Amino acid sequence: MNPTFADIQAAAARIRGHVAITPCVPSVTLSAITGAEVFLKFENLQFTASFKERGALNKLLLITPEERARGVIAMSAGNHAQGVAYHAKRLGVPAVIVMPRHTPDVKVGHTREHGAEVILHGENLQEAAAFARALCRERDLVFVHPYDDAEVVAGQGTLALEMLSQQPGLETLIVPIGGGGLLAGIAVAAKALKPSIELIGVQSDRFPAMAARLRGEPMPCATYTVAAGIAVKEPGELTTALIRGHVKDIVLVSEREIEDALLLLLQIEKTVVEGAGAAGLAALMQRRDRLRGRKVGLLLCGGNIDLFNLSSIIQRGLVRGGQIVSLRVETRDVPGALAEVSALIGRGGGNIIEVHHQRTFADQPLQTVAIDFLLRTRGPVHAEQIIAALRAGGCHVSPTGH
Repeated sequence: MNPTFADIQAAAARIRGHVAITPCVPSVTLSAITGAEVFLKFENLQFTASFKERGALNKLLLITPEERARGVIAMSAGNHAQGVAYHAKRLGVPAVIVMPRHTPDVKVGHTREHGAEVILHGENLQEAAAFARALCRERDLVFVHPYDDAEVVAGQGTLALEMLSQQPGLETLIVPIGGGGLLAGIAVAAKALKPSIELIGVQSDRFPAMAARLRGEPMPCATYTVAAGIAVKEPGELTTALIRGHVKDIVLVSEREIEDALLLLLQIEKTVVEGAGAAGLAALMQRRDRLRGRKVGLLLCGGNIDLFNLSSIIQRGLVRGGQIVSLRVETRDVPGALAEVSALIGRGGGNIIEVHHQRTFADQPLQTVAIDFLLRTRGPVHAEQIIAALRAGGCHVSPTGH
């Protein structure tokens, strides 16, 4: 049975006081960059750093005392797992969570810390789901699906009630799609409150499962995306039907666009989001000409990002922005040459991060040395100034990284 607006209102009353009412505030800088009036819903500030708490808690509060005693099981790439585990522990419900083997350690660790039994199985969510279903039957547990469940969808729909209460003027909501539970719930609630509101879904172009289903086109999925929280190959049947009835546009964003959006949120809003949490801003940046002047709500739906992945994204962003530059400098192989080159870089304001002095395996003629530098600069213009100074000093310089 499809969740109704009344179901979502009941869910909001049920979970009130147990999940945070997160801020939904304007972003002056992002509005200036995109040309839209941008409002950010900070669901990464939930206790488990994700909106998934809403649907998980609503489901757990609706199961019977006998079902609570038996316990629950869920499959999840991370955020649903933490939501189920945290609230199951609060309610005294035993919980088993099946996660794909390569789930980021931060999500696995947090789920275990919330008291759940965590089983790592399968290469993806589909394999984890099949194992969880079998284990559910074997142990006689209650299955808490991350998206294809009316009570979970109703819980996620409470987000729309909050957003439109906090910012009644919103004209467009951009919502990430994995299995579709978040957008399905928001669509039911938002359209009931404000029929004129525009709903835009966003998916990674490496996992375009919902877009493919709605368009009736073959759109194969990859094996990995930086937006792991929406890396779902098979969207829900319930969620597909609801989204088909309410949503006209699904935007596909690239890995580069997601990474750039994540860095913008880190730099401008000083907030950490995971790839899925940055997908909405990535879609807005892609479609900003069409959305110019509109009041747009973006959901920062999760903040559980592996620190190693975050570090890599930051480093890659600094390279793309010209703030980290890799140069190969060829000069005479004489005493003091390295010091002279380093001095030229220093006088130009460059900061040497790494240096590799290559003689033995280089292709340069005898008495010539290649020195590889990794530099921190103020940006592309500054990097070009350093290169010009090196060339003026008699060095042959070539960039070796982008």
